[in-house]
Amino acid sequence: MKRVFSFTFSVLLLSLFLSLHAFAGELKERLAQLKDVSRIEELTSEHYAEKYLLRITQPIDHKHPEAGAFTQRVVICHVGTDRPTVIVTEGYGGRYALSPRYQEELSKLLNANVVFVEHRYFLESTPEPADWNYLTAENSAFDLHHITTTFRTLYPGKWISTGISKGGQTTLLYRAFFPGDVDFSVPYVAPLCRSVEDGRHEVFLRQVGTKAERKHIETFQLEILKRKETMTPLLDAFCREKGLTFHLPIAEILDYCVLEYSFAFWQWGSQASDIPSPASSDTILFHHLLDISGPDYFATNQPNAAFFVQAAKELGYYGYDTHPFRKYLTIQHAGGYLHQLMLPPGAEETTFDPGLYQKVYHYLKDNDPKIIFIYGEFDPWSAAHAPVFKKKKNSHFFFQPRGSHRARISNMPEKTQEKIMKHICEWLANP
Repeated sequence: MKRVFSFTFSVLLLSLFLSLHAFAGELKERLAQLKDVSRIEELTSEHYAEKYLLRITQPIDHKHPEAGAFTQRVVICHVGTDRPTVIVTEGYGGRYALSPRYQEELSKLLNANVVFVEHRYFLESTPEPADWNYLTAENSAFDLHHITTTFRTLYPGKWISTGISKGGQTTLLYRAFFPGDVDFSVPYVAPLCRSVEDGRHEVFLRQVGTKAERKHIETFQLEILKRKETMTPLLDAFCREKGLTFHLPIAEILDYCVLEYSFAFWQWGSQASDIPSPASSDTILFHHLLDISGPDYFATNQPNAAFFVQAAKELGYYGYDTHPFRKYLTIQHAGGYLHQLMLPPGAEETTFDPGLYQKVYHYLKDNDPKIIFIYGEFDPWSAAHAPVFKKKKNSHFFFQPRGSHRARISNMPEKTQEKIMKHICEWLANP
């Protein structure tokens, strides 16, 4: 009896194995039949039944297709054609999604498919030549619209858009341009800035945390600046070793590392107890500065140069409060630092257009889209969180207590997680 059961069970396993492989081949064939899809590669995954890397052809300018085309990287994580689909509107490059360990949070919670989209002008999704004129939020929204339209034929169920940080921004922009493309959205830690130097972040940093924590941070910043004669050579040697180059002298780069420190400290959830004593050695203080706000952020030839172009053009950014440090700074002021330090060749004269902020603001004000906003209470980017309008039934804001830029549904308090999932389950269940 035992041998019969074992044999029968083996046959069932073999049948299941063969049927899965037959379906795998069928899925790949169906992907290959989609318009504008090419170069399909099978990937391994620890979490999804099937996973593919592919490229989709996009116009460089969607309103003027004669301007040329480029290919955009897309990763498909397949669960089932009867399951919901999460489109990840990545704001940067998408190399990390190729990892076998990659799993998107909503996909895990909902057992959903993933259509992961690398943003135009990042890594392998960069047109040749990279004309900055075509790097616009509108074109990126059209990219996503084309992808959603294409893959909806394969995944006809509910669609959810989501992204983290700049990817969360991209989710919001996509909704504003194409409100009906997805059923609901979950942007994580997504800022909506008003200008190149928004102004709200400096005020936020003067109030975040406790008075003792803020004092501890400022004391460290001042100590670095007071030791500029020894810190500058350390920074110079470090940058030479790493091959980092800058548009400004090294002493001014040290100033910007110090100014960035408080923003980066709170953004990534650092602990005040980890800040070295002001009596510590130069080496200890210097390496702590590197750990929190290293100079590579301000270096030339960055892989994320396209982000700074977008920030200067229409996404906006943040400024620095130099007042507490003026006595020790080499720079006279920090105004216009994004243009001075971080824009690539050909983008130096970029001017900011507030039209995108106004478009998203009025979309949220005049409509009631189904959106769950996730923020970290202590994340400086939350100073520029999406606007909250009263009497909206479908827009819900959740702030992780003392949370950082790493705020997610899974690290919210348990009762908050329950509220979030209740909204999501209701939206999935209703037409």
